[in-house]
Amino acid sequence: MFEFVLVAGVHSITTVSKVSVKAGKSISIPCLYESQYINHVKYLCEGYYWMSCSYAVKTNKADPSGKYSISDDKKLKIFTMTINQLVHKITDYWCAVEIDGEVDDGQYFQLSVSSGTPSLYVDHQRITGYIGESITIRCHHSNSGEMKWCRLGRNCVTGSSGSTDGAAVTAHMRHPNVFTVTMSGLRSKDSGWHWCAEGDIQIPVYLNFTEKPITTSFDPRILIILLSVLILIVIVLLFIWFILRHGKYY
Repeated sequence: MFEFVLVAGVHSITTVSKVSVKAGKSISIPCLYESQYINHVKYLCEGYYWMSCSYAVKTNKADPSGKYSISDDKKLKIFTMTINQLVHKITDYWCAVEIDGEVDDGQYFQLSVSSGTPSLYVDHQRITGYIGESITIRCHHSNSGEMKWCRLGRNCVTGSSGSTDGAAVTAHMRHPNVFTVTMSGLRSKDSGWHWCAEGDIQIPVYLNFTEKPITTSFDPRILIILLSVLILIVIVLLFIWFILRHGKYY
């Protein structure tokens, strides 16, 4: 295993190592790459051995079957692969980059697809929050390994509090088998791929933080006041009409 990993150049691409997921579901896997690969073709390669893995999907060629999709965010230097219609088995993949005239670069990861509840999962793999506010992620787990919260390509928080790339993080396990992570004081630059980890298993989570829409709330008391004034005006007009109408007979 380690011999062919070294050939693939693990220091140029960063991704998860092992993900547990339920059969029939979909999973998105982010792959962070170095700046020299910005304009290169990226692809997902399926197979345990790097030198014999087979193309699944590439950034310059869509998968007609619909099982795989891939996108490349050149600004963040992350390409993301989504695998659909997962079946019950252990599958080996590589995040890979084409290099003309040389051996392609790749980083290995494994999907452990089970028919039952995954050993580590989140309620939603993509979550939206608002800048300046807080957001909470619940990581459900079934084992007793060390839990941590990480940002892709950055640092991890392993204790009850810390920060990931400057974002304040608190974590606790007040409920059995639920690792709860709260990020506060959210900034636009905190958007991106993070993950929960338990031992050697991770589950990626994409967080998107935007400005909160400005909404105007209507106070129902204002409506009551307006209706009261309108009713008063109608009463006064009726009174004046009554006086003028009956004044003709005097």
